[in-house]
Amino acid sequence: MRLNGNRSFSSFSFLALASLLALFLFFVTLLLSVFLYVGPRELASSLLSEEILFSIRLSLITATMATAACLLVAVPAAYALSRFNFRGKGLVDVLLYLPIGMPPVALGAALLIFFGTPMGGIFSARFVFEVPGIILAQFAVISALATKIMKSTFDGIDPEYESVARTLGCSRFQAFYKVALPLAKGGLITAVAISWIRALGEFGATVMLAGATRMKTETLPVAIFLNLETADVVKMSAAVLILAGVGLTALILIHKLGKRWPAV
Repeated sequence: MRLNGNRSFSSFSFLALASLLALFLFFVTLLLSVFLYVGPRELASSLLSEEILFSIRLSLITATMATAACLLVAVPAAYALSRFNFRGKGLVDVLLYLPIGMPPVALGAALLIFFGTPMGGIFSARFVFEVPGIILAQFAVISALATKIMKSTFDGIDPEYESVARTLGCSRFQAFYKVALPLAKGGLITAVAISWIRALGEFGATVMLAGATRMKTETLPVAIFLNLETADVVKMSAAVLILAGVGLTALILIHKLGKRWPAV
C-alpha cells in the first residue's frame, strides 16, 4: 500500500491512520449513544416541546447578535494589530487573547464583579440575569477568537496591495475596504462561522452573568444543564443533538467554503 507522495506504508503510517480512525469512532460513538439511549418517538416529542423551541430561538438570536457585534470590533482590531506598529503592541496582543486561555466561567465571574462596581452598577439591571447579559457573555468569549483568526488572515495578505491602492488615490479606509477585506474573505467566513458556533455553545460565562432561568435565559447549553438537574434525559438529549447538528452543519459549510476562499 502506498500513500500520498508514493511513500511506502510503514508502521508509523499504520499508527497515524489508526489514531485517526480511533478519534473518528470515538465521536461517532458519542453521537450514536444519544440516539440509542433515547427512543426516537420520545426524542421527536422533546424536540417540539415549548421549552426546547424557546431555547433554540434564544440561542440563535443571541449567538447571531453576539457574533455581529464581535465582528464589528474584531475585524478592525485585528487589522490594527496586523498592520500598525505602536508602543505596547505586544501587551495589547496578549491581553486581547486572554479570553482564549481563560475559563469561560472565570470570565463570566469577572463580568459579574464588574457590574457590582460603581461604574458597572449603572448598567447592571440591563445585563445581570437578563437576556442582554447572554449576548455580552458570548461576545466576551468569542471576541478574542475572531480577532486571532482575522489577524492571521491579514498577516497572510501582502501589504503591498494596499500600498498600491493608496498610490492610486485610495485612502487608508478605502484600501482596507476595497483591497484587504475582499482578500480576507476566506478568513472572514471562518471567523463568522467559528465565532457563531462558539457563541451558540457558550455556557460558563452565560450562567455566571445571566443565570439559568427556565424560559427566560435558557439557551440550549443552559437547557442541557437544567434538564440534567431534573433528570430529564430526553430533553437533555434533544438539546445535545440540536447543538451537535447545527455545529456539524456549520463546520461542513466552513470546509466547503474554505476550499473556495482559503482563510490565509
